[in-house]
Amino acid sequence: MKYKYKRILVKLSGEAIGEKDGRGIDKEKLEKVVDQIVDLSKSGIEIAIVIGAGNFWRGKYGEGYMERSTADYMGMLATTLNALALQEMLESKNIPTRVMTAIEMKQVAEPYIRRKAVRHLEKGRIVIFACGLGNPYFTTDSAAALRAVEMGAEVILLAKNVDGVYNKDPKKYNDAKKYDKITYMQSISEKLAVMDTTALTLCMENKLPIFVFALNEENSIKRAASGEKIGTIVED
Repeated sequence: MKYKYKRILVKLSGEAIGEKDGRGIDKEKLEKVVDQIVDLSKSGIEIAIVIGAGNFWRGKYGEGYMERSTADYMGMLATTLNALALQEMLESKNIPTRVMTAIEMKQVAEPYIRRKAVRHLEKGRIVIFACGLGNPYFTTDSAAALRAVEMGAEVILLAKNVDGVYNKDPKKYNDAKKYDKITYMQSISEKLAVMDTTALTLCMENKLPIFVFALNEENSIKRAASGEKIGTIVED
């Protein structure tokens, strides 16, 4: 397979590798993701990954007893669990990997330093960014957009539970229309739930394309990296 990009950032949700009941890590799902990442890495593509933690933590501040900031920090810590699991499976397949965290926890991962992260990519190591941006009120979407810009990625590969961007929820509406291509402004103005507004604005300002596709389709990450039209591209 011929690939379109030299350096990419893959954005994964925690649910993408989570158990069916929404808790913990599903080894089979994780391995399907890892096998594709391994193939991409061996082809020479430089890969950064941002992973969420919905399989461990789902915004518990809504229950009323916890401050939003505390809940967000707990969610950031949960992303590290997924990042470490992803790293271990990648390295079990002889792919050098580094986890870098926005909240310092040097006993288990490297603190995020942009120049060091870029150097890891240049050396062929996969870099997994955990803890979001290290600040509450910012999502892992925002972290993915910022890290992609900082790393000089050519595209964000946004793996989701649906096969692209629709004008309304395809799970609720049979007449939902799928877009092959949309603009950043269209996504923002029509509230199409591609990424949060902060992330979309950052991508728009830096002309960074977002490729939205379904993770559960066969080899979807590899197919997206090749430029195959399997989802929706968001750009100017």
